[in-house]
Amino acid sequence: MSDARQIKIGLYIVGTGMHIGSWRLPQAQADASIDVGFYKKIAQEAERGLFDAAFIADSLAVDENSHSQILNRFDPTVLITAIAGATSHIGVVATASTTYNEPYNLARQFASVDIISGGRAGWNVVTTADATGLTALNFSRKEHLLHDDRYKIAEEFIDVVKGLWDSWEEDAFIRNKETGEFYNPEKVHLLNYEGEFFQVRGPLNIGRTPQGHPVLFQAGSSNPGQELAARTAEVVFSHKKSFEEAKDFYKELKGRMSKYGRREDELLILQGISPIIGRTEAEAAEKAALLDSTVIQEQALRFLSGYVGNVDLTAYSLDTPASQVAWREVNSIQSDFDRIQKIIREEDLTIGELYSKISNVSSDDSLRGTPEQVADTLTYWFENGAADGFIFVPPALPDSLTDFVELVVPILQERGIYRTEYDSTTLRGHLGLSVPVNRYAKQPLPASQI
Repeated sequence: MSDARQIKIGLYIVGTGMHIGSWRLPQAQADASIDVGFYKKIAQEAERGLFDAAFIADSLAVDENSHSQILNRFDPTVLITAIAGATSHIGVVATASTTYNEPYNLARQFASVDIISGGRAGWNVVTTADATGLTALNFSRKEHLLHDDRYKIAEEFIDVVKGLWDSWEEDAFIRNKETGEFYNPEKVHLLNYEGEFFQVRGPLNIGRTPQGHPVLFQAGSSNPGQELAARTAEVVFSHKKSFEEAKDFYKELKGRMSKYGRREDELLILQGISPIIGRTEAEAAEKAALLDSTVIQEQALRFLSGYVGNVDLTAYSLDTPASQVAWREVNSIQSDFDRIQKIIREEDLTIGELYSKISNVSSDDSLRGTPEQVADTLTYWFENGAADGFIFVPPALPDSLTDFVELVVPILQERGIYRTEYDSTTLRGHLGLSVPVNRYAKQPLPASQI
């Protein structure tokens, strides 16, 4: 194992890809979002590329106008269990909401996946954003919670889950057939949590997992989101549109950690990228043009409407200047809304151009080109304080992933900043994160007291 710092890379898998028209490509498998065999093959390809993790996102804020690849898809926690069974090294990360779930259920589900996978599970903690305000109606609620209230609940939720994961010490289950003792009663602990939002007794009905507990991911960029990440997250998935934005975010978030008694190396920040790779710049441009040709105007406008809030953009054309739209504040992803308003103020864009900028996870022009150009950008961001690694969000699957694995990965390996083989079997091992100590475990006495 090299002591040199190396790029971490996760794969964001969503059906045929993140591009809204990817399912219409001639070579695309249109029903990929509900084909578990397809997901297994994609994860195996990422494992061939020595990726750290396969990442399955989720959105409970879905209606009939949503992105084609999230409109009809599997539950992420169920899906990563299947992926874990088809792979041997790559981590498996699923998104699950603290807004519309119970801590006990999620604690059990993710502990189960961690054990089933042999220590490769991660939980991407999200608070459900809902620009339309309709999601609450699917969960027997009349109104969606306000942004800051969602984060208050998330704070408690994570504390409860982590407490439940500590219910059983490492060697609590002794299973002594002679004495009839299945577990050591001194090594099981009730949580007895009582907070503003949750009251949970415990213990969890599954034991300690191979990683101590699954790796905690988070994606929030707002002020409450950054505070939650600084206190609890181990990996943050961000999607800044430029090196300068990414570097500022990296410095700001890492700078918040000391107030919670944490070191900067206890949190990895991975930036979202969505490169289009060609063996020549012309080939990359052709791939981009083919993808753009699949976009139907009405679908693009519906998608953007759902993304930016309670503004019906289908009343406009893609050529309408974005500055002419009557935008309204929304109870959704606050950092995204603020970024969109900044783009509109600073750039003279049409709605179509705004759609392209928003729908593309990484709009940096250097991520549309040759393998060397893409590798140069990733290297620069990694070596100059903008990222510890990247979440690769492929525009089209499987082609975008194969391009990256076969053309970009070898360049990063030659530069000595990306692994040439797995040297661990757990997600924590891949990421260089320590195994958390059970809060109830007796600490060894210092040598001076022995």
